[in-house]
Order: sequence, then C-alpha cells, then structure tokens
Amino acid sequence: MRAVRGAAVPGASAVRHSPLRSSLGLVLAKAAQTGAGFAFWIVAARATSEREVGLTSAAVSAVMLCTQLAVLGTGSAVIVAVGRGEPPRRVLDTAFAIVGVAGTVLALGYLVLQSAVAPDTASTSVLFWLTFLVGAVTGTMVIVLDQALVALGRGASATLRYALGGGVSLGAAALVAWQAHGASADVLMACWALGTAVACVVGAVQLRRLVGYWPRPSLRTARGRPLLAMGLPHQLLTLTERAPGLVLPLLLAHTVSPEAAAYWYPAWMMAWAAYTAPVLMGIVQFSEGVRDPDRLASTTWASLRWSLAVGGLAAAVLILLARPLLGLMGEQYADSSSDALRWLAAGLVAYAVLQAYNAVCRARGRYAEAIVVGMVLGTALCASALSAAERGAGAMAVAWLVVLSIGAAAVGLRLIAVLRRVTREAR
Repeated sequence: MRAVRGAAVPGASAVRHSPLRSSLGLVLAKAAQTGAGFAFWIVAARATSEREVGLTSAAVSAVMLCTQLAVLGTGSAVIVAVGRGEPPRRVLDTAFAIVGVAGTVLALGYLVLQSAVAPDTASTSVLFWLTFLVGAVTGTMVIVLDQALVALGRGASATLRYALGGGVSLGAAALVAWQAHGASADVLMACWALGTAVACVVGAVQLRRLVGYWPRPSLRTARGRPLLAMGLPHQLLTLTERAPGLVLPLLLAHTVSPEAAAYWYPAWMMAWAAYTAPVLMGIVQFSEGVRDPDRLASTTWASLRWSLAVGGLAAAVLILLARPLLGLMGEQYADSSSDALRWLAAGLVAYAVLQAYNAVCRARGRYAEAIVVGMVLGTALCASALSAAERGAGAMAVAWLVVLSIGAAAVGLRLIAVLRRVTREAR
C-alpha cells in the first residue's frame, strides 16, 4: 500500500477504503455537519435578534477564514507526502505543530485588528476572545485531520466526528435558548466553538484507533520547511476557492449592516451544503491523482459525475424547499433569503466544474494558472455581490451566479484541454 509505505506507525491499519467510499463518507460527514449547523442557526435566530445573529455569523466566518489561512497548505502537503511514501508520523507531527502556531497567531491578529478597525462591532469580552481562539486552532487542526485520513484511505471516518461535533454545538445552543431569550453573540459563538473542539478531539482519537498514531506536534525547521514549500501553493489555491464566501459576510456586517449579513449568511451556508460535494470529491480526486497520475483523466470525470449527482440532488432539494427551510428561522429570513438560496443552489454545476479543474491543477502542479484564475474570479464574485447588496440578498445571489457561471465556462474549456493532454501522455 503506497499510502502507508515506510510508515513508522505501530499498529497502523493497512486497509485503505476505495476512493468512492472515502468521497461519499466525506460528503455524508459534511451533510451531518451542515444539518447540525443549520439547526444551530435556527435555534440562534429564535433565541436572539437579527443583529446578534449577524454578528455571530460574521465571527464564525472570521474563524473559518483564519483556519483557511492558518492551515498553510499543510493538509494538501500531507496528501502529497504520504502519497509519495513518506512516514506519516513525521509528516503529521510537523503539520499539527505548524497549524497550531499559525492558528493562534492569526486568531489573535484578527481580534486585535478588528478591535482597532471596527470597534463598534468588535467584542472585547474574555469569553469571545477565548472561544474565537479555540475555534480557530481546533478548526485548523480538523482540516488537517480530514486530509490526513483521506491520504491514509480512511476519509469515511469524518462522519462520526462531524456528527458528534455538530450535535454538541446544537445542544449547547438549545440549552442557552431554553435558559434565556436574547442571547448575546459571545454566548452563541461559544456554543459554536465547542462543537469544533469536540470534532478535533474525536478526530485525534480516530487517528489513534485507525492508524495507530497519536499527535505529537514537533516544530523542526528541517521538517517544516519542505512541508510548507510543498503546501503553500496548494494553500493559495484553496484560499481563492474559500475566501469569497468567507469574506463577504464580514464585508456585509462591517460596511453595510449586521442585518444584511444575517440575511445573506443562512442562504450561503445552506448552498454551501450542496457545494461541499464537489469540494470533497475534489480532495479525493487530488489524492488519487497523486497516487496514480496515469488515471487522472478517468478519476476526474468520475469525480465530476459524482459531484453533480450528489451535489445536484442537494441543490434540487434546496431550490424546492428554500422558503420552508428558511422559514424555520423566522418569516423575515424566509422573505429576505429564499430567492438568494435558490440562485446560489443553482450555481452547483458551475462550482463542480471549478473544483474539478482545481483538483487537476493540484495533481499536475499547475498552481500558478489556477491561483490567477481563482483570484480574478473571487474578486469578481465579491465585487458583484457587494454592488447589489442594497437591493437585497436575492440580487446579490443573482450577481454571484452570473459571475460564477462565466468563470466555470472558461475553466471548463481549459479542463477539457488539460485532460486530453494527460490522456495522450498516458498512452
């Protein structure tokens, strides 16, 4: 088994799950996480005002943005390193040390910056700062755990940790809502961060049980430098994918109004439930492309088909049930966000094409091309949505969909050309 060759991991399991099983396991895990997350926001909307929900959603987006920055590409580097036969223990010890330090530094940096730049919407409570730090550090480690277990052929294990983490977060929010109406954003943020911490702990236990490894973070320059050199290009590409969706709620909360963020975020969060199918299929596609480059074309088309099948089903459900689902949060959310959810869900096909293209670029080492495309597209997405913010969440989503579709058409043509070249080389 190439993925565990040379591993100095006592008791490690030699059993790899199939790529399809890993993909579907990850999708199921994210579905559980998203379902619990949606239930969390329903409880939050019933427990407090739109302003507090908007501030909480902005804080959650900020944590997720910090995690995407702090991971520094180490998750993708783990996939490449383990796929090439490097000892998993050494790779993982270094990866966890890097993201632990980076997550702490970035979270503190964001909190200080927010207090200086936007004091009117910044929280200075000890509870908020503590839970923000916990959410950023453990959330970053969960990303590495996900990709490490994919590299080791055990991606399906994500279902349990996300279900438990989401359940704990939801339970904490329900307890807060039951005890008192009008919960502050600080308290809601603490409930959310608790679930992330639980998912991290469960993931560490799974890594020990499944492959015989217990995290022992170790910062050594000789090990960290190659991992960062390998991971940073992947990280830049990942940021072009994730940053637009994470930055937009922050921009809305601090430049338009917290209420605008509150109405946009639930629609985006639910649409992201469908978008996670191509994201996760792309991770497995990338992992398999590293392990078996000659099958990259067939792996890509299979991944794209499954992305459209699984993600398309989720998108169809969201389009049909947009108003009833958002109505669970309150009539004001149903009135303001239903059209936005429908338009965003319709972007699933375009997003699947973009993810397939990016996964091929990762496997082929074509980072610069994909990063430039992602930066241009991400900037256009945020700019177009913000320009329509005064007309409501529905208008923002239409602008987002138009730009995303144009970008997907362009990269789709490029994807076909690259895969034809790959096929010729394989022959």
